Parts: sequence; C-alpha cells; structure tokens
Amino acid sequence: MDTSVINVQLDPVDAVLEVGLKDLWFPVCPSSFVKNDPISIRRLGYKIAVWRDQNGQVHALEDHCPHRGAPLSLGVNLGDRLACPYHGVEVRCDGTVTRVPGSPGCKLEGSRPARMFHAAEAAGAIFLYNASNPILDVAPPLQLPEELTSPEWSHFLCYTEWGGDYRYVVDNVMDPMHGVYLHKQSHTMSEGASEAEFQIRDIPNGFCFEKKGQRGVNFDWTEWMDLGIHVMRLEIPYPKTGGPGGNFTIIGSYTPISNRTSGVFHWRCRKVTSWQRDTWRFLYKNRLEERHWNVLEQDRVAVENMEPDANKREHLYAHDMGIVRLRRHLRNLAKAQLDKPV
Repeated sequence: MDTSVINVQLDPVDAVLEVGLKDLWFPVCPSSFVKNDPISIRRLGYKIAVWRDQNGQVHALEDHCPHRGAPLSLGVNLGDRLACPYHGVEVRCDGTVTRVPGSPGCKLEGSRPARMFHAAEAAGAIFLYNASNPILDVAPPLQLPEELTSPEWSHFLCYTEWGGDYRYVVDNVMDPMHGVYLHKQSHTMSEGASEAEFQIRDIPNGFCFEKKGQRGVNFDWTEWMDLGIHVMRLEIPYPKTGGPGGNFTIIGSYTPISNRTSGVFHWRCRKVTSWQRDTWRFLYKNRLEERHWNVLEQDRVAVENMEPDANKREHLYAHDMGIVRLRRHLRNLAKAQLDKPV
C-alpha cells in the first residue's frame, strides 16, 4: 500500500477569493434570523456570533472566546457584550474583554483580542464588514443600490443557501444567455433569440454585459458594481398581467458560507408607489412569488450539480466575456489584497 503523502499547494489568490475579499460589506442572513439570543453562523471563513442589544441594534463577534475558544454564541446576552458560557468572560462588541469574573484584574481584562465585525441592517438583511483589521474602529458606511433605498421602489428579499462555491452563483448571474435555454419554460423568459452577440459597457462603479440589439425581451443584460459591497443587477421583462411597475429588477449579492455552501441574496424590486405599490406587493405574494422560486430552483439545480473543479475544465466562447472580465477583476483585487502590507 502506498502511504506517501502528497502536498497540494493551494493557489493563494484562489484561497483569498474562496472565503471572500476583505474590506467589503457582505450580506450574511435575513434580519428575521437574529433575535435577542445570540446565533452562530459560518460566513467569510469565520464562525460568527450575532445578536441584538436591548435597542434592537445588531452586533457581531467571532464566535470564539479569547480565553479558551468556547463559543460565545452559547453565552448570555448582556446588551453590548456577551458572557462566555464556559467561564463567564465578558466580551464587548468591539472585541474588548471587559470582565474576567474568575480572575479580576488579570491581563486579559481590558485587552482587545477578539475579532469584531461592524454590522448594519437594511433591506431586510444583516450585513457585516469583512475588515482586514480585526479591531477596525470605524467601517465605511454601507451603500446599496437605489432599488433597495429609495421610497420610489418596493422590494422583497429572497434568501436561500445553495450547495457550491459562491463564485459559481456569481458566474450564473453574469450569464444572460442561459435564460433562453434553462428558463425557456418560464412565464417571462420564453421569448427572444436563442443566439446573440454580446458587448461589455462600462458603467459607474462597474460594467454591464449585454446582448446587442435585444433589450426588454428576456434576461438580456447583467450589471456588476462595486459599491463597497459587490452587487449585481439584472432585469426581467414583465407582462401587464404581472401588475404595475414595468419590468422586474433583481439585485443580487452572494456570500461564502463554506467552499461548498453559498448564501444567495436576491432582492426582487419594482418601481412603484402608493396604490400601485400595494397592488404589486399583493400580486407578488399571492401569484408571482412561487413562479420566481421555480425559476431560481432551476438555477440552483444546475449550479449545485457542477463538480467543484468545473471552472478548471471549461471551453469558453464569446458569450462568456462577462464572466472572464469579472473573474480577472476579482483575481486582481485578491492579488492586491495579498500584496497589501500587514
């Protein structure tokens, strides 16, 4: 029997991308997941304790007591801090150990050894800032697209978890051509040409990958933007029977849970106010939501059944220009992160 050990050298750039780039905001879970009692989630290469204080504000720390590594999420919520269940060590939301009840005055008290995460809550989701500095005092403000912040828009958050690397989810959204094939039985994506030419167009903070000569017919374009959070935007045509508001806009953002699991966030948006807003929201919950989940399920099945190394054995062509550009850009960001002085 061969008992030799084979050492595999991981690509350091790929290792950075696998757990998510630093110094960016990421959505981590729907707001409804976080109550008063701490919860533990795995995101961005960390196990993270998330909780609310008495005012409802969300806080997050690495789920690791700096004393002996017990999970802080199993401890007691003391508002702006958690008391570890193992020895009662109290860790504040900024990473500072405020109290060691078993050894008052020890050197652990007053130190700041715990990784903290700046948290924000918006558009029905919890967002964390994945800082390269584990005790960063101030994070840049969370900036979201107008579809999620303007009173002229209404949205629903659709959250799910897919089995697979989050980068395959990003590739799926940066691929408008799959709509006319994978989703050809959909109620809105059965129209349009089954072949197309594409172009890339620069936009503020990113780029648009779009079909030439076809817009508003099928899934015809995707935008990728860096707003301090990486988001994608696309549009699906809608018949008048789908209610007011014109075409249907989707905002997407995707977060690594592990190298085999992804947090998939899609906000389904329409530009509607007043009675039109109420009408659309009623139609969505009663008629449209199930159809949209069916389309998303088609994507999930395709992505989850790809082999982990599928992107290492590709034969790309012109329809994949958007994927190639985005992959190259993300790798350059990862290289810059690796080259940054510690």
